[in-house]
Amino acid sequence: MTDEAAGKTVWRVEVKDEAATAALAQDLASLLENGDTVTLAGDLGAGKTTFARALIRKLMEDPAVEAPSPTFTLMQVYESDQLRIVHADFYRIDSSSELSGLGWEEAVEDAIVLVEWAERAPEVLPPDRLDVRLSFADVDNRDARRVTISGHGSFAQRLASFKALREFLRREGWSDAKRSFLMGDASTRAYETLEKPDGQRAILMISPPRPDGPPIRYGKSYSAIARLAENVKPFVAMANGLRAHGLSAPEIYGQDIAAGLLIVEDLGREGVVNENGPIHERYLEAAGALAHLHSQPLPDTLPVDGAGNYHIPPYDMDALLVEVDLLLEWYVAHKKASVASGARAIFANLWRQALLEIASAQPTWTLRDYHSPNLIWLDGREGIKRVGVIDFQDCVLGHPAYDMASLGQDARVTVPDQLEVRLLAHYAKLRRDADETFDMAAFAKAYMTLAAQRATKVLGIFARLNQRDGKPQYLAHMPRVEAYLKKSLRHPALAEINAWYEANLPGLFSDG
Repeated sequence: MTDEAAGKTVWRVEVKDEAATAALAQDLASLLENGDTVTLAGDLGAGKTTFARALIRKLMEDPAVEAPSPTFTLMQVYESDQLRIVHADFYRIDSSSELSGLGWEEAVEDAIVLVEWAERAPEVLPPDRLDVRLSFADVDNRDARRVTISGHGSFAQRLASFKALREFLRREGWSDAKRSFLMGDASTRAYETLEKPDGQRAILMISPPRPDGPPIRYGKSYSAIARLAENVKPFVAMANGLRAHGLSAPEIYGQDIAAGLLIVEDLGREGVVNENGPIHERYLEAAGALAHLHSQPLPDTLPVDGAGNYHIPPYDMDALLVEVDLLLEWYVAHKKASVASGARAIFANLWRQALLEIASAQPTWTLRDYHSPNLIWLDGREGIKRVGVIDFQDCVLGHPAYDMASLGQDARVTVPDQLEVRLLAHYAKLRRDADETFDMAAFAKAYMTLAAQRATKVLGIFARLNQRDGKPQYLAHMPRVEAYLKKSLRHPALAEINAWYEANLPGLFSDG
């Protein structure tokens, strides 16, 4: 339960024996970080020391740590390269003034603090803390315990998220699975692998609902204007929709949309690139998968079990323009350049004119991040089903050329010009085979325009990830994206935009 008015989350867990108590403590260790305080309460013999010992061993990553009770020493300190742990027992403390003489404030600074009998000096406890109370739960089983865990202050939300995940795994039948961190990405999402004792595998996706950012235009946030997914409902809808239309997207094994938790099919780790760059056959098959999808009539609304319908948003002019603005907002500063307000207005007007036809064209599903990090090669399947797609929650209704530009000018790996041409030719042939009215010249113009729009956006995003989010690893990809942008801007339809770059940012693509 969560008591929002009191700023507290309470989680009650029944454990059957001492081993289960220790396992709960070890699991709880993953919630803790330097600076956190945990109090341990309960009757004599309830298992406080057992709980603390298991917690300390897990935090220290050393199952041999003795971790005796600090009843007589008052404080026991454990240190590793990553953290400090202070295990204290206030049973023999009459007042908090005695703690001052022991150097309490200095000892607990930037440490994980475990306190037994904390009620003897409650005034030294921080308002943001975790309280753990152990009590006897079954008169017929003296080893059974009821563990009541309470998160106070900022710990309330942390515990609520922790509790939701554990209860989700139990409800979906994955509580016995081994969990291993897989990856994080440029967003706030995190992924773990799950493996049951019988070998069954899945991916745990942790993507809590994203709070809306500050308004930047029309009273709306960037994510609202750019039509970015704010919870996992779009992922569920699009995963089911893509599979229904012949593509390989992960099957959804379990979902808690409110908490932002999904258990999905593990498509493996085999990608579409190797140490030499793009694997041509696999990129061609990925282009074929897009052609297959774009040749079909696709709905703009998809059902989601237990959550109503999901309406795919449009990739409208506002979304396209707010994305190119990222170049001016972040990348220009990264290059230590500046652009006058008048030139910025011209920039927006030029892009608006260039994107008019695209924004008004017959739309299809635009997956938006259709490139190598999000494509899995499934050798055991056939045809386009060999291309697994894993990132599509930001799908919008947009021009079919956008995803082809994402693939043909892959931001994470250099696609040679020859391969890019082959991809476009292969895609065009498949589209023409399905519809003889398919206009390749118009598609090529849209392709280069959207490739330039995407490169402009991506340069801004990579600069933002470095400057705002502390993720400098994305800077390594900038030279590639810069080269893509210069190439795309050579198209005659983009001559005026190209001239704007040359006139206003002559050093934009220079080294340094």
